[in-house]
Amino acid sequence: MQSQKDDFYKFITELQGTITSKLEAVDGLAVFKEDLWDRAEGGGGRSRVIENGAVFEKGGVNISAVHGALPASMQTYFNVQDADFYATGLSLVIHPENPMVPTVHANFRYFEMYDRTGAMVDSWFGGGLDLTPYYLFDEDAIHFHQVCKDACDRHEVADYEKFKKRCDAYFHNAHRHEARGIGGLFYDYCRPTDGHNMKDWLEFQMDMASHFLDAYVPIVERRKDMKYSQEQRDWQEIRRGRYVEFNLVHDKGTLFGLKTNGRMESILMSLPPVVQWKYDYHPEAGSEEARLIEVLQNPKDWIA
Repeated sequence: MQSQKDDFYKFITELQGTITSKLEAVDGLAVFKEDLWDRAEGGGGRSRVIENGAVFEKGGVNISAVHGALPASMQTYFNVQDADFYATGLSLVIHPENPMVPTVHANFRYFEMYDRTGAMVDSWFGGGLDLTPYYLFDEDAIHFHQVCKDACDRHEVADYEKFKKRCDAYFHNAHRHEARGIGGLFYDYCRPTDGHNMKDWLEFQMDMASHFLDAYVPIVERRKDMKYSQEQRDWQEIRRGRYVEFNLVHDKGTLFGLKTNGRMESILMSLPPVVQWKYDYHPEAGSEEARLIEVLQNPKDWIA
């Protein structure tokens, strides 16, 4: 079993710089603040956060590489005993100020597990990207999904239809009976299969991650200067509340970070700065807000 951690960590280190530089250029005002942090049990990371920009109200693009003994709670989760682990990845969330611009999330990660002799006994890739609009523009949804599909189509190991369905199923607020957004890709526990090895998964992972900006930035450029009302801003903040609910109730990445003593500020950088929870709020029938809810309750095949 060959480790991919060095190649992948080098890649995400460079990708973080590419993404933050491009987003700073799009924003035109704010810059990312960088924090380097260490984890007492092993490893650390580099967090970059942008706030109060001309386009992006808050966002983060973080990388980390942590290792050590797998906590007892996570041993139960993975159904293993006395294991050590190594986990590395890039995770980002961007919350725009203009409600016509969607929030975006992406995560690209790699995990290794070892027995007490130090021998690697398992490894896998996981990740994906998804879009959370507040107002639905079909051309934006189609564009985002097309970039995802094109990346999958370049690699035999990847399956857009499967990963798209997994994304719709995962980023779903079951307690609300609605999706968090309009999806994208979600994949996890990607291991060698007949005819494909971990190098194949590494190449797909790097290809998809490298095209994140192609999926998101054209949408931002189309929408960032659109006019909006206070009522539309209120709607954005209500929908942000649903985003918070998912991240704190359902998200496995948040759980893993908290259970492995990750850096709290980096884990919770995904939360938007201004949120509303209105009691029993329902949008007006026939409105653009109601149209969004309809799609969130009935995921679409955007490519078809």
